[in-house]
Amino acid sequence: MTQPDSTPPTADLPLYSPARVRYLLTRHGLRPTKSLGQNFLIDGNILRAIAEAGGAAPGVPVLEVGPGLGVLTREIASRGAQVTALEKDERLKPVLVETLAGLDVNVVWGDALDFDYASLPEGTRVIANLPYYITGVLLSRFMGAPGVLSATVLVQKEVAQRLAAHPGDDNYGFLSALAALHGSVRHVRDVPRGAFLPAPDVTSSVVRLDFDRTRPLPDPAFLKFVEAALHHRRKTLRNNLRLAGFQGEAVAGALEAAGLRPDVRAEDVPLSHLLDVARRLGVVR
Repeated sequence: MTQPDSTPPTADLPLYSPARVRYLLTRHGLRPTKSLGQNFLIDGNILRAIAEAGGAAPGVPVLEVGPGLGVLTREIASRGAQVTALEKDERLKPVLVETLAGLDVNVVWGDALDFDYASLPEGTRVIANLPYYITGVLLSRFMGAPGVLSATVLVQKEVAQRLAAHPGDDNYGFLSALAALHGSVRHVRDVPRGAFLPAPDVTSSVVRLDFDRTRPLPDPAFLKFVEAALHHRRKTLRNNLRLAGFQGEAVAGALEAAGLRPDVRAEDVPLSHLLDVARRLGVVR
C-alpha cells in the first residue's frame, strides 16, 4: 500500500511566502493577535534588507524581540549570527520548533519588558520587527544597555520620523532627543502595508540607531528634565518647565543667561542649550 505523502503542501516555498505563513497559522490553530502587535513579514527583499542593515554576520550576537513565526529570525540566523529571540506568546512554541529547526537560536520565553538588557554581551546588535505598542519603551531599554551597539528595527513610519528629527523639525520630541543623546539615527527604507500578513493600519519604516558607547550614559536627572521640557508640544519652554514645578523667576533667569528668548518653544531648542538651562536651574552639574 502506498503511504500518503506527509510533506506539507508549502514545504518548497520560502518561510516568508504568504501561502506558507497562512498554512502555518492554520495548521497550528493560530490567529495573529493585535494586542501583541503580530504582523508577520511576507516580503523577502525587506527581510534581507533588515538583516543586512542590522549587521547580521557570522559570530555577531543579535537580539530579536518578537520572532513570531521565525521569519526574520531564520534570515538573521542563516547568516551565522548568534541569535537570542524574546517571545511572549507561548502558543508559538511548536511553530518555532519547526521553523527554526537546525539553527542555533536561543528562544527566551517571556515579556520583553521584563528582560534584563544589561545582561547582553558586548557588541550585541538588535534586529527586530518591534511590537508597535511598546516601541518607545523598548528603544529606551536598548539605549541604556551598555552591550548593545545598534538597533535596526521596523517601526511605524511616524515613529521613525520622530527618531530622526532635529530641533525645529515638526516631528521633534523627547524620542528624538533621546536618540540624539545616545548616538545617531539612519533611515533605511519605508515598508508598505502589503509587506505584512495581516496588513497593519499604518505604513512602516526600517531605521538603524547606532549607540556611541564612548560617551557616558546621559544623566537620568537630565533625561527627566528634557522629557519635562518637551512634554507639551507647542508650549513655550518656560511654560513647560513651570508646569514641571520650576519657579517662574528662576526659569526666566536661566533662559536669559542661556541666550534664549522667553517665548522660545521647547522643540526649537538644541540639546546643548537645554543642558545649559538645566545646569543653571541646578538639575545637573
